[in-house]
Amino acid sequence: MIIQDAAYMGSFPTLEKCPEARLPEYALIGRSNVGKSSLLNTLCQRKDLARISKKPGKTEAINFYLINESWYFVDLPGYGYANRSKGLIRSFGKMITEYLLYRPVLQCALVLIDANVPPQKKDIGFINWLGENQVPFVLVFTKTDKLKTQKSKKNPGLIKAELLKHWNELPATFMTSSATGEGREELLNFIEQTNNQTVPNQR
Repeated sequence: MIIQDAAYMGSFPTLEKCPEARLPEYALIGRSNVGKSSLLNTLCQRKDLARISKKPGKTEAINFYLINESWYFVDLPGYGYANRSKGLIRSFGKMITEYLLYRPVLQCALVLIDANVPPQKKDIGFINWLGENQVPFVLVFTKTDKLKTQKSKKNPGLIKAELLKHWNELPATFMTSSATGEGREELLNFIEQTNNQTVPNQR
């Protein structure tokens, strides 16, 4: 897939305020500081499309990016260790849950996992929740360029092994790096193939 046009369309605090559900959407979600903005910029080959913050957890709304005027990337708030008030964290949880469960044009959630970090309970729990609620998703390991040691290189395998304690088989997995561009073509090809199979306004 060639991305010819990518435009930020706005940030929306609730599902009800999001743009009309008429085009396919692909949601990016993961723990805080997993590299969502960096990956989005790399996929779209735009350095400044999504703002990259030095402080994790800066996404506080549902951010929409229109791609080729035909589908959306949707950047959801991260979950994890970012310093937030309990009230704000609860609102994030409601926002994320409602979007993932009730957005009719969501084609797939791209669950980002830092390839350099061992299995985390929050990642495993969130992925299992997606499965229990039949939300389609793929696994996207990020920051693969930083896998320098033999120990760190084992992390993706360890995470998959932990997930397979709960799953008979895992969905598609992509290894990506915003620094090197690894996985960009494969992930965009997956989205293109999914779009070609999409029936408007249906999961």
